[in-house]
Amino acid sequence: PRVRKDLGFIPLVTPTSQIVGTQAVLNVLTGERYKTIAKETAGILKGEYGHTPVPVNAALQARVLDGGAPVTCRPADLLKPELA
Repeated sequence: PRVRKDLGFIPLVTPTSQIVGTQAVLNVLTGERYKTIAKETAGILKGEYGHTPVPVNAALQARVLDGGAPVTCRPADLLKPELA
């Protein structure tokens, strides 16, 4: 429940259920919460999976963003066209 809360109570459907579960296991295996942050967990914190129902953990997000800005638009709008 703590990881899901930190990630903005994101719905537990594929693939986000696996992301939350993987991060929870990493927290237990390393013995410290968020000592290791999975790439996909960072993606949620960056906004790459869209908006979460409630805001994500601000301190954790700041750590992942490292001075950058979160995605505030539709993530697919950031993709470059491949056909044209």
